Amino acid sequence: MFDNDNNQKVKDDLTEEEKEQMQEVKEDASGEEKEQKQDLDDHSKDPADEEQENDNEQDSAEDESEPVPESSAVSEETAEEADSHQQELERLKQEAQEYEEKYLKLYAEFENFKRRNRQEIDLNNKYKDQKFAEDLLPVLDNLERAMAIEGDNDSFASLKKGVEMVYNEFLNIFNKRDITVIEAEGKEFDPNFHQAVMTEPSEEESGIVLEEFQKGYQLKDRVIRASMVKVSE
Repeated sequence: MFDNDNNQKVKDDLTEEEKEQMQEVKEDASGEEKEQKQDLDDHSKDPADEEQENDNEQDSAEDESEPVPESSAVSEETAEEADSHQQELERLKQEAQEYEEKYLKLYAEFENFKRRNRQEIDLNNKYKDQKFAEDLLPVLDNLERAMAIEGDNDSFASLKKGVEMVYNEFLNIFNKRDITVIEAEGKEFDPNFHQAVMTEPSEEESGIVLEEFQKGYQLKDRVIRASMVKVSE
């Protein structure tokens, strides 16, 4: 009991400096124990684990040292793709222009064909009676010759009157089909409508039709047959 009291007294008598030195000694001892424990743990690690950890550290270092893909590479790839699309677009535009030109050419040719066909149809419709008139002109010529014959008896007069009736009926049919007689005698000579087969000095001015030998006919504005005439010199 005396010893405990003495120990307590010794402790109480320790200075603050001595207490701090004792605390540092304890901390140093604790640090050494931790280092020894860490060394034991390091020696107890599996070599494979250590190798894996080293590999991981190396990979991590390589990843950190590996350069990040630059944006210029991405931009270059995007530019190439854009160029490819632009070339394809230009090609399609060129094809579309070629097809349009072909279409316009074919359309123009077809329009010309329709126009020519329409003109031909209109022309055929306009002059469809030309063949009809050409076939009947010799008949009219013969009727005119018959009417030019003179006779004294009544039977001849009746026959001539019948011929004139037939002739006038033909003329009426012609008029209904726009087939008309070309005026000639006493008119100025026109080579588009008159055919001069004879000339004769006359008191009339030059170029006047003096006599008509054969009547001329026209269908609308087309001459079917020109008049055969004698013209003054």
